[in-house]
Amino acid sequence: MAKLKKKCDERLERWFEEAMERIKKATGARTQVQLAEVLEVRQSSISDAKRRCSVPSDWFLKLYRSHGLNPNWLSDGQEPVYLNTNRGAVPAENLLRETPASYGRTNARGRVVPVSSMGGAGVDDAVWQPQPVEDLSIPDTFFRPELVVVRVDSAGMEPLIMHGAFVGVDTAQRQHPDGDLCAVHFPHQGLLIRRVFYEDGTFVLRAEDKTHADLHVPADEMASRTLGRVLWVIQSLSHQA
Repeated sequence: MAKLKKKCDERLERWFEEAMERIKKATGARTQVQLAEVLEVRQSSISDAKRRCSVPSDWFLKLYRSHGLNPNWLSDGQEPVYLNTNRGAVPAENLLRETPASYGRTNARGRVVPVSSMGGAGVDDAVWQPQPVEDLSIPDTFFRPELVVVRVDSAGMEPLIMHGAFVGVDTAQRQHPDGDLCAVHFPHQGLLIRRVFYEDGTFVLRAEDKTHADLHVPADEMASRTLGRVLWVIQSLSHQA
């Protein structure tokens, strides 16, 4: 005789619903289809989890690896939201205050990401490391697993990229097609955003503002000094007094 499955009691059902709501808020998933895509599971797996009132532990691990999310916050609401300090530490109420987007409206879904200074964590470091200084809400379609967001603190790329703009850099893309915008690290200076060109064994980095001189980086140093390619820019088009 088959063993009867134990039904969820009210307490367990409430815990499950609250945990799944935190997962949806943090990932921007609004439907079961979207949630299955984020978790890389079948929709039937989510239905099974709901029936058992049990969130598989590997879902928490997967969300930590993909989004930097704290398993304790996902499970029980214990802050910080992000356990990975490179992704920042956003208070839970910041996520739970967001106005929910309508189902199926991908561009209305968003997530909070940390923003680093251009200088990074260490002035003298040979390799640039992010130093989170604030948080930014971006459209979910702007997000990448290897995204780093920085706030521009120089005028070298004006009027294309204004001082104070938020720039998204994909650190998984480290190629240098001529004319593309890249974030390149210079020790004692931090990151610089420049157009990159390859000329006679040397990479030439050019600013939009022609009062800034071209910079030259030997080809054998460029890979280690490149953070990634610029994906997007969020900025105001008018100067504020």
